[in-house]
Amino acid sequence: MNGEMGQVRTTLVENLKELHLPAMRGCFEETARRAEKETLSYEQYLLELAQRECEERRRKRIGKLLKESGLPLEKSLANFDGKRLPVKVSRQMKVLLEGGFLDRKENLLIFGNPGAGKSHLLCAIAQELIATRGRKIKYATCPLLVQDLLAAKRDLRLGKEIKKLAKYDGLIIDEMGYVQQSREEMEVVFTLLAERYERGSVLLTSNLPFSKWEGIFKDAMTTAAAIDRLVHHCVILELNIPSYRMEQAKKNRDAGLESAEAK
Repeated sequence: MNGEMGQVRTTLVENLKELHLPAMRGCFEETARRAEKETLSYEQYLLELAQRECEERRRKRIGKLLKESGLPLEKSLANFDGKRLPVKVSRQMKVLLEGGFLDRKENLLIFGNPGAGKSHLLCAIAQELIATRGRKIKYATCPLLVQDLLAAKRDLRLGKEIKKLAKYDGLIIDEMGYVQQSREEMEVVFTLLAERYERGSVLLTSNLPFSKWEGIFKDAMTTAAAIDRLVHHCVILELNIPSYRMEQAKKNRDAGLESAEAK
């Protein structure tokens, strides 16, 4: 009998391996013992095995999406001080985390002072959309994105590069305007924005209001066209709050003064 059961086990392991069901292969024996002890039905036993497999596949898929996204994972929602957010932004956050704006191909634009937490907030939103909704999102700072697009243009593959980015539900362009770029550099960004218009969402941060964007694109008509495409379908978050880094520096300085006075 034991020999027969051993053969059954071996064959089952081989079948599960051939069917690419590693989670089931790893837990079917333990689950079978518990099912027998708790007198679970065959259907309940099979359901638990299927759920284990689905959970493991989802975990791996989310891990792959997070790795592929290029997001700085330390900038998570858990590490973000939500109490600093303006009330209006807090209300908008609940809707954004549902991810409907990606389905509608709407853009998400975050403006605010340096150090206000724009990048952290945007990365945190993106991580949540990947982890809870399984969305495909790609992160890049504006300077690095520009370099990639310029290299593609030089190699006559700009179209292919933009098409590759089109597979993502959301494309993050972080720090727009932080570093001065040449007209040629920003022309490739405009080409990207034009191609994504109404085809995929752009998620963007900038410390410059639209009134100063001519300094980014170096041309009034290009600037107007870029802004027009971004704002036609968009959600705008304004973080007009003090710099988080400055606040922390002040707290540390005050704590140091209090410690010195106590001594």
